[in-house]
Amino acid sequence: MLDHPLPWGILTGVRPSKVAYAYLEQGKSLQETEQILKDFYRLREDKAKLCAMVADKERRLLQGHTGTDVSVYVGIPFCPTRCSYCSFGSHDQRAYDKWSSSYIEALLKEMRESANLLKTRRIQSFYMGGGTPTTLTPEGLKQVLSAADALCDFSALREVTVEAGRPDTITLEKLHVLKEMGVTRISINPQSMVQRTLDLVGRRHTVEQVKKAFYMAREAGFDVINMDFILGLPEETQEDVLYSMQQVQALKPDNLTVHTLAIKRSSRMNEEGQAERLLVDVPETIDQMIGIAAKAAFEMGMHPYYMYRQKNMAGNFENVGYSMPGKEGLYNIEIMEERQTILAFGAGGVSKVYFPQENRLERVPNVKGVEEYIRRIDEMIERKQKGGLAVC
Repeated sequence: MLDHPLPWGILTGVRPSKVAYAYLEQGKSLQETEQILKDFYRLREDKAKLCAMVADKERRLLQGHTGTDVSVYVGIPFCPTRCSYCSFGSHDQRAYDKWSSSYIEALLKEMRESANLLKTRRIQSFYMGGGTPTTLTPEGLKQVLSAADALCDFSALREVTVEAGRPDTITLEKLHVLKEMGVTRISINPQSMVQRTLDLVGRRHTVEQVKKAFYMAREAGFDVINMDFILGLPEETQEDVLYSMQQVQALKPDNLTVHTLAIKRSSRMNEEGQAERLLVDVPETIDQMIGIAAKAAFEMGMHPYYMYRQKNMAGNFENVGYSMPGKEGLYNIEIMEERQTILAFGAGGVSKVYFPQENRLERVPNVKGVEEYIRRIDEMIERKQKGGLAVC
């Protein structure tokens, strides 16, 4: 049962750990920071503890970080189907198949002609997301990753991540390509291990495909695999979440990201009028689901290391990333703490230019639409050249 009407008190931002991080930077202890979060910001005790714990973990992982390093993001905005809860800039692969080769061509041009922005910068990490990058063919994956390697030199990076995501797009051949190209981390994201839920939200893959993809990834040599789950999906119960967590415990991934359902304006769920019922009527149930997932993560030896919140979240809760010790994703922390420049390529990519001396961030966005991105690629390149990236 909820013992506090607002688990996150008066904090409304998407990055609550930034508040705790600032107090730790000022020399406050973990316990003092927790107390401030409870007393001043009115956080519920468990949320104050989580927030302080995550900030402390982030701070230790970023020790020695100066804010002058750069990370690189590449977006592949295609998915096999569009999930009913999705609000990302992803497009149905079948409808946009004719644009795939033109998109890759534009993407490679953007990377190639922006290389000068990285010449004097040390690159920390690379992340390819989407959408679902593994909707690309093995040849397409190799083409994009080869260009990214030429830009970043994967062998010198602390981590190279590809969000494989949908298990119905993963093949052993693609996994071998990822491994051959130097990818060190991947995600395989079931969202639920209950088949009726997957069918209901339009995932179009089976639970068995999730397991098969996971075992193939282990066979291909990946020793850092993340799995994403969403709590609060339509018609799911606490028993369903418990079942999903038992299934994932049997697989033993290295990271677990637990999302609370957030229904955005552009999602099909919102368009079908499900938002009010799903987001308002179930806070106590979501609270208990979060507890089930957290318990499962701790039982696997994982601890929370990054977190964020979104608008229109079920129960007004949070998303949490858990990790086995030593297998945390630095890119995930950097994108949350916003203390590093991130150069983003592809449709919908948003470069974030960090000025450490001023502790200031500027955004340089690309357009979201695939066709528009292809048509306006020269403008996207020019935006980067003029967006402060060359001087930050």
